[in-house]
Amino acid sequence: MSRPRPPVNSLCLACLLLALLPGAALAHAAQSGFVLLLPTGIYIAAGCATVAATALIVALLPGGALSALFRPHCLFPLPDLGAARTVTSLASLALLGLLVVAGFLGPHDPLSNPLPLAIWTLWWIGLVSAQGVLGNLWAWVSPWNGAARLMAGGGARLPEGLGQWPAVVLFLLAMAFALADPAPDAPDRLATVVLGYALLTLAGVALFGAEWLARAECFTVLLRWFARLAPVQLEREARLGLPGWRALETPVPATSGAVFLLVLLGTGSFDGLNDTFWWLARIGINPLAFPGRSEIVGPTVAGLLAVNGCLVAAFWGCTTLGCLLVRRFAPESGRVSFGTAFRSLAVSILPIAFGYHVAHFLTTFLVNGQYALIALGDPLATGADLLGLGQFYVTTGFFNTRDTVRVIFLSQAGAIVLAHVLGVLMAHRISHDLFPGRRAALLGQIPLALFMVAYTLLGLWLLAAPRGV
Repeated sequence: MSRPRPPVNSLCLACLLLALLPGAALAHAAQSGFVLLLPTGIYIAAGCATVAATALIVALLPGGALSALFRPHCLFPLPDLGAARTVTSLASLALLGLLVVAGFLGPHDPLSNPLPLAIWTLWWIGLVSAQGVLGNLWAWVSPWNGAARLMAGGGARLPEGLGQWPAVVLFLLAMAFALADPAPDAPDRLATVVLGYALLTLAGVALFGAEWLARAECFTVLLRWFARLAPVQLEREARLGLPGWRALETPVPATSGAVFLLVLLGTGSFDGLNDTFWWLARIGINPLAFPGRSEIVGPTVAGLLAVNGCLVAAFWGCTTLGCLLVRRFAPESGRVSFGTAFRSLAVSILPIAFGYHVAHFLTTFLVNGQYALIALGDPLATGADLLGLGQFYVTTGFFNTRDTVRVIFLSQAGAIVLAHVLGVLMAHRISHDLFPGRRAALLGQIPLALFMVAYTLLGLWLLAAPRGV
């Protein structure tokens, strides 16, 4: 028998007690207490209604209108900047080496050592978020691209049948470390992991060249996909269009690539779920007596894999049901294989995964971004002031008033809702390409539209859910 959910007043009292416990300051703590006082039910309903209304409106649009909506405009040609990117990439590799050294030799406090702040805050939150808005910044700052150009690979080839499965596996391992390891931000521990991953990547590049980056280096795969969401794309020429237009021009991914996109979303969702009261109750943990991360490694890894597996299965079910509806009620449109529909429509998940990333980490970035500035100014905690910040103090005052917390929460909710709206638009455009005819395209997308509305509800609920860690 499942445990009954505690009433709202009990949740408020529990959050108050948690706030009084001694421990390290967390970005979500004060915010969550205020979020419980906001009319989140109204916000959630409005967000879901917006996504549902978008699905209904685009259902009335002809396929040509959607194609025109996502058609980019050429701005101006661009010169070949490959040599400049090689230089910046090698500089980035050298900087990564210095950060690893700082991880081993610098302060043991993860909020003072530059390595955890650079990896988890500036890169994983800041750069990844900027990538989806500004375009392919990773092409300039990746520490691997320059080495790939210089080494040019050893002539070996990855088996075609592997697809991007190595990237899927490596990403899940990296996220298992981030979510389940007892101390993923401990400087020396993180330095060991980063060094090992860097050596693995450089060895893969030495053997397989740029193919390793395209099919096995999970973060290059991730960042290239997110870059395709940006409205401005700088390749051979500068082009501007509706966010996501470049992703729609990308060839249909293989099954492994489609699964990778779904794993991005599933992992982000589980990251938001695994410290909620609801999840802790499912694994038998009292949030008021949290035993520490070392006690829940197994349940966390199992939960990560289970959530991703369920999401892939649910998405496969929605796309398959869409194909069956088309075959039953619009047979004149032909028979699209279930696999083709799954792989094609998975691209519409991309903006949703990105929106969850931005929303989930916004509060962390607001706090840890300040610590990162201090650490960059004094990387070895010697009293240096390399950035000229002077007496700089980290503030979390914006979590202590209802008005600022409302702005933060609505910004997070807005990122999720806008991401789902874009996902609906992209899914409908893909559906028109898959199923010729307006009726067939609508039938093929109905299950996926319902899936996106339900996922909007889940995402907004996660933002408002009480947290116990």
